[in-house]
Amino acid sequence: MKLDYYSKDVLKTIQRIELSILLEFDKICKENGLDYFLGGGSAIGAIRHQGFIPWDDDIDVNMCRKDYDKFLKIAAEQYSDKYTIVNNDTNPDFPLMNTRWGLNGTEYKTEDLKDLQGDFGIFLDIFCFDNIPDDDKLMKKQGTKAWIYGKLLVLSKVKCPTLYYYGITKKILSLVFYLAHYFLVILHLKPRFFYKRAYAQITKYNDIETKRFAYMFDPKRFTSIINKTDVYPTRIVKFEGHDIKVAKNVEKYLERRFGDYMQLPPEDKRHIHPPYNLDFGKYADEEQKNN
Repeated sequence: MKLDYYSKDVLKTIQRIELSILLEFDKICKENGLDYFLGGGSAIGAIRHQGFIPWDDDIDVNMCRKDYDKFLKIAAEQYSDKYTIVNNDTNPDFPLMNTRWGLNGTEYKTEDLKDLQGDFGIFLDIFCFDNIPDDDKLMKKQGTKAWIYGKLLVLSKVKCPTLYYYGITKKILSLVFYLAHYFLVILHLKPRFFYKRAYAQITKYNDIETKRFAYMFDPKRFTSIINKTDVYPTRIVKFEGHDIKVAKNVEKYLERRFGDYMQLPPEDKRHIHPPYNLDFGKYADEEQKNN
């Protein structure tokens, strides 16, 4: 199925399947003593809508490095029959720094990754938060290097990345990134080259106890920095009627990243992830039975 937009029923089915993945993820975390907190638009949805943002088509969760690595090990060893782990370690051409935990028997390849080979099911996005130094000068040095390598990672495989800009700025950036992509291709610089360097930068303080941690690969730098005391202990909120975890001071995290997150954005700035291929497989039949 190739779509340029979602019908109401298609979006509803995507959200229901993604919710089932989130609930299984939550169950695994509980059984194995792992912690997490909703991130990005999913955290906004939990606070503003007590569930999905009405037009949202994915779920984001955040984990510290220790829990992130443990979850991936458990998922690979015990759940590979149902889910596939997609990241740069499992697919060296994957051009992102996070992990997608995809449901086997479904297909959901986003438009920006349409040329990428591999199995891509309807997924849960998992983002890893790593230690950053308490000194802001050192943090900015670490974060800037990691961010640049992260962007080059994307451009090494994606000629038209998703941009959260508008008007003439978007057109100019699109042209610059298009040319940058082909420049990296000519130099034969592959995603794995940049992933290793971004990983080395972002993990360099993980053996040191710090007050903060961060995900440094957002569209804009330094938007996902948070004090650990603002995350732990995580708290429970309702998400589509289920108990799901958010950061203790989730409002502080959201304000830093999004500003006035309680205000609905105008329709032309409501972001989705346009699918290139979308197939619910056997789960389409299960969804129809539930209706």
